[in-house]
Amino acid sequence: RTANAAFELDGKSFKLAANNGPNHLHGGNVGWDKQLWYCEAQTETSLTMALLSEAGDEGYPGRCVARVTYSLPTPNQLRIEYRATADEPTPLSLTNHAYWNLRDGGRTSVRHHEIELAADLYTPVDATSIPTGEVRAVGGAMDLRKRVPIGAGLANADNGMGYDHNYVLRSEVGADGLRPVARVYEPESGRWMTVRTDQMGVQFYTGNYLDGLAGRGGCAYRRNHGFCLETQSFPDSANQRHFPSIVLRPGQTYTHTTVHEFGASAAAPLGPF
Repeated sequence: RTANAAFELDGKSFKLAANNGPNHLHGGNVGWDKQLWYCEAQTETSLTMALLSEAGDEGYPGRCVARVTYSLPTPNQLRIEYRATADEPTPLSLTNHAYWNLRDGGRTSVRHHEIELAADLYTPVDATSIPTGEVRAVGGAMDLRKRVPIGAGLANADNGMGYDHNYVLRSEVGADGLRPVARVYEPESGRWMTVRTDQMGVQFYTGNYLDGLAGRGGCAYRRNHGFCLETQSFPDSANQRHFPSIVLRPGQTYTHTTVHEFGASAAAPLGPF
């Protein structure tokens, strides 16, 4: 998200597509999620896709080459690795916006899924879901550090519509260079998912604007029928100078790794993840 669909970089002003009220969201009207990626390599357990984004695409400076590799290192892991370069300075923050429903793939609400987030801080938002610039300690419905049903705090999340907030992940990383993000457990099926990443933030979104979109198997994806855990840099970092920088400069390589792990158990998993 970029406030007012505009930013300044190195003394120059740039205007982006305003596709979410006055703001810029998901890369614009034809973001990278709507573009055709080239299959660069594949194996039985991995797929690498590549995209060339020309200078000026949706208002962004620089010619950018991006790659994403999806792989299955083990039968119960999904690893997503991003890389990108640009020939001019440009803001860049990539993520995966998959919706998850561990019970039935989206036929019913995720309110009874139980979540815990490894975050002590979050970035409050204004009425248009743009961060205000404050970094605030979690509290009340925004405190998800201990396992709790997703539905317990939906009505009392900051914007009153449900969760659509960036959480600031703890700085400690493991031997693999990744930090814990979240663990989600679905009591009826026993399925669980953990997420780890090398990014500083995660956008936790509870499908607040799903409105009956036709889904797989004839089901309708309705409000709160899925949740997202979008590992990324902080929203509106292009305008919030005290947020970690998302500027990619010539000669630099953007990298980002996120790992999802899945399992099933009769009771919610405990301990570190």
